[in-house]
Amino acid sequence: MSSPGPGLNIAQQEAVNFLHGPCLVLAGAGSGKTRVITHKIARLIQSGVPPEKIAAITFTNKAAAEMRERAKDLLMAQMGKAGAKAAGQVVICTFHALGVRMLRESGESVGLKPQFSILDTDDVLSMIKDAGGNTDNKQARIWQWAISGWKNAGLNSAQAAAQAKDEDERITAKIMERYEERLTAYQAVDFDDLIGLPLKMLSNHEQPAQVWREKFAHILVDEYQDTNAVQYELLKKMMASPARFTTVGDDDQSIYGWRGATLDNLKKLPLDFPALKVIKLEQNYRSTSAILRAANNVIGPNPKLFPKKLWSDLGEGEPVRIVDADNEEHEAERAVARIQSLRAGSEVTQGNQFKEWKDFAILYRANHQARLLEQALRKANIPYKVSGGQSFFDRAEIKDLCAWLRLLTNNDDDPAFLRAVTSPKRGIGHTTLQQLGIFASQYKLSLFEALFSNSLSASINARSIGGLHEFGRYLNDLEYRARHTSGFEAAGEFLRDWLKDIGYEKHLMESEDNEKLAASRWTNVLDFIDWMAKRCGGQVDDAAGLTMSTESKSLFEVIQTISLLSTLNAKEGDQNVVTLSTLHASKGLEWPHVTLAGVCEGLLPFRPEEEDGTKPVEGKISESLAARIQEERRLMYVGITRAQRTLSVSYPKRRKKGRDTVAGIPSRFIAEMALDQATVKENPMDRLAALKAEFAKKAAQAAAEKAAVPM
Repeated sequence: MSSPGPGLNIAQQEAVNFLHGPCLVLAGAGSGKTRVITHKIARLIQSGVPPEKIAAITFTNKAAAEMRERAKDLLMAQMGKAGAKAAGQVVICTFHALGVRMLRESGESVGLKPQFSILDTDDVLSMIKDAGGNTDNKQARIWQWAISGWKNAGLNSAQAAAQAKDEDERITAKIMERYEERLTAYQAVDFDDLIGLPLKMLSNHEQPAQVWREKFAHILVDEYQDTNAVQYELLKKMMASPARFTTVGDDDQSIYGWRGATLDNLKKLPLDFPALKVIKLEQNYRSTSAILRAANNVIGPNPKLFPKKLWSDLGEGEPVRIVDADNEEHEAERAVARIQSLRAGSEVTQGNQFKEWKDFAILYRANHQARLLEQALRKANIPYKVSGGQSFFDRAEIKDLCAWLRLLTNNDDDPAFLRAVTSPKRGIGHTTLQQLGIFASQYKLSLFEALFSNSLSASINARSIGGLHEFGRYLNDLEYRARHTSGFEAAGEFLRDWLKDIGYEKHLMESEDNEKLAASRWTNVLDFIDWMAKRCGGQVDDAAGLTMSTESKSLFEVIQTISLLSTLNAKEGDQNVVTLSTLHASKGLEWPHVTLAGVCEGLLPFRPEEEDGTKPVEGKISESLAARIQEERRLMYVGITRAQRTLSVSYPKRRKKGRDTVAGIPSRFIAEMALDQATVKENPMDRLAALKAEFAKKAAQAAAEKAAVPM
């Protein structure tokens, strides 16, 4: 987030200095909210609050890391080495990380051992498919979203079944019940449980509730508008009396209703905490007045919980431009031409002072819109990245293999065990795994330890134990061989033999209906084992962002670095490339020059009333549809406020909808921006052509002057 510079403005100072009660800071886009949070942490410590009794909670690891670093820098500047130590004692983490901490320390009250497993979304999907007796990923994801929605609303399977509206919901509730049974048996939790189970613990068990109420003297919550019902209830349960907390958020940037975030949490605050102090941050340090005026106009029609209006002292700036295009291909070409014209313009006006590629972003509503933009950028030889795209190491096939490798180096990794033993399936069903999980929990063993226990035969039949023992022996053999395998060629041979032994290629081909997709996934697997083998041979892999010495290493040593794989793309943000991003993924980011692409009805707002299947009554739209359009308007507002210096909004006059081509109707949000029609229209291609002509003219003049100089 842009910094407001030295010092704090009056509203920021008020927010920082209010220490002894509940506080809501309404932080408009670009208003310096992270600065307020970090300064308030420092102010609390200066006032005598022990740093370990301060908690700052946010939603992403990236935001937590940024907040931690900025708090450290500020406290070091104020207190020297003591400040660095104090910063390290403040609890700065995500909601989910806090949930993990609570369950590790106090989870026995809800039936969890300290070494419980945390399942990722792929693990959950696999377990839900198993619970539903269905191998269809699409159907399983529908169940997964429904179950997650119920959990985020604070419902268990019995409560979900009781309020089911139709047969589909009753079936889903039954699947949720089986899923809950499996989680309990495996001593595992999903991400929703990391919030729901701590709430259950604080609600039903007074002893841990008292411990956690006394744990923190002041709690700060970032992006409060993104909290769901369960997160709000958890925060309430953690509050001591009198409540001392600071929530920082912006109701105009609430864009995650589809994953459970609710503005009801903002409505409840003044009701649940009558002494609530509300402070508005309205000065924007990011954008020009022209951009902010468009943003204020767009968000204006939405109902206001706490009215505010952003303003800036950065000057009027360039007018916001509207670009229409014949079709989506033409729109992509114009977006690229705009980038080129801004770059060329900077060269003409500032000599060789090019604007960098990383100064530009093109934002859109849906992932599929990126394809044509990518093609246009490639054609123009402009480097780019697709923000929020799937990391290579997040692909299901790579996570399967990493689970096996993690299990080699840590036999107690229960999530890795569950994934490896079922990828590929080897005749070990969920009933056997459930029995193994119950046995392991009873005797406080990991799943791998439990399968070799002499007492296991009393819980599982001989045939099933035979399958488990075969898997365990194979894994032990792999571990031994991995310790004694080194060098590029030997490691490559080992890994290829391993994949052949477990039949992984066949597994991929059988699990995908699309043969080309299966082949693509197998290519990813081959790329992965080649990457691993190179590291065993000491070959530097610059693309991975990690370097090694030229000495050969054992495969086991290389596997021990597997936890680093998730950080391989950490340098992505430093690349000098144009950013392509969905509007949702752009939240919290900013660029000097932004293009909003595909801003037409049907895309933004997504699925307007004519595509909703509901008919307006007497010119009015349904309450649910109105709420959805309000959230889409907030999404447009978020997109506008990503821009610092220039903003272009484009739409195609014709666009693809399925296999058909339909009229591209400019989004209602464009009209709501209320732009000056005398300055609004722009043709980037004409502008680029004019700039190129100007540049050529200057180059010709320079050449003529050089030729005229006598030698």
